[in-house]
Amino acid sequence: MTDSPSEPAAELVHLEVDGPVATITLDSPHNRNALSRQLVTELVGHVATAGEDGSVRVVLIRSSGRVFCSGADLSEASSGGMEEGTRAIVALQRQLLTLPKPVVTEVAGPVRAGGIGIVAASDVAVVSTEASFALTEVKLGLAAAIISLTVHQRMNPRAAALTTLGGEVFTGEQAAAYGLVTVAVPAAELEAEVRRTCESLATGAAQGLRESKRILNRDLVARIDERGEELAALSATLFASDEAREAMTAFLSRGK
Repeated sequence: MTDSPSEPAAELVHLEVDGPVATITLDSPHNRNALSRQLVTELVGHVATAGEDGSVRVVLIRSSGRVFCSGADLSEASSGGMEEGTRAIVALQRQLLTLPKPVVTEVAGPVRAGGIGIVAASDVAVVSTEASFALTEVKLGLAAAIISLTVHQRMNPRAAALTTLGGEVFTGEQAAAYGLVTVAVPAAELEAEVRRTCESLATGAAQGLRESKRILNRDLVARIDERGEELAALSATLFASDEAREAMTAFLSRGK
């Protein structure tokens, strides 16, 4: 008797194209859309596909549930090295910034740590006033290293210091005031606001969108190219430290 072939892993990220808008949906509820290797790989692949589709003018990234992203997959981080994982998040941020089409993120609820890097790397972020944010790395003996490449450049310096050093939760309205997101609207208005934003952006000509985005993001891309490898290495070192491993193990134990 031979073993039956294993079932392929269920897709964690979905792509749907409707007219000029490509919607990419994070759908990994079992770990609150944590940035696992599989999720990041699928997200990168779908972003690339949308970027190559000539009919697409705008890319929208959203989540299937209320939680947008819980940050790094701590179960993976605590059981193996994060060298590849940290570099992958750096590369994802660069991909979103250099995609020749506007990237919009829709955030209805919680987003934490590494997930905030996706929000910051997008061109427009529309969030609910009920959304919540937290740079929780400091609580685990880590640092917001790789996402600092985008997050700290979007936020005003005082807000960056407060949220990075404190690691506390802040609201969608505060995120807008800090410069991290574009606008925060009541939850009941979020879907309509995102639709209006995408429709407006989609009226741009392909060349105009591509070149305008390249000008807007030039300094952010240069920062990633200059410091990305250094900060990825720092982040991997912190993940591997005894202090961080103990903190991650304790955090995972509380969730069981």
